[in-house]
Amino acid sequence: MKPLKDPDGFERKKLLDFVDFTDSRVLEVGCGEGRLTWKYAPASHLTFGLDPDFDALRVARADCPPDLRGRVHLARASAYHLPFPKETFDIALLAWSL
Repeated sequence: MKPLKDPDGFERKKLLDFVDFTDSRVLEVGCGEGRLTWKYAPASHLTFGLDPDFDALRVARADCPPDLRGRVHLARASAYHLPFPKETFDIALLAWSL
């Protein structure tokens, strides 16, 4: 049996208590399989998730909720070389990335 991660939704609640993602442009560095992405992305205007792990991104793309497919973009990239101009995002999120 696979263990449940955060079955009570505590992580999502705290994340949304800490940052207001409403209509924001979010850069998530180290998005992995999208575990956190799907918790805040419904509130954001646009989300870019970056991760160097091709397999993790494959899982994230497969798990992307249909209503977020036009607003969430996932790319294989490193935080060392961000492919965006300055001030593109309102929020940068790094969780379990270091």
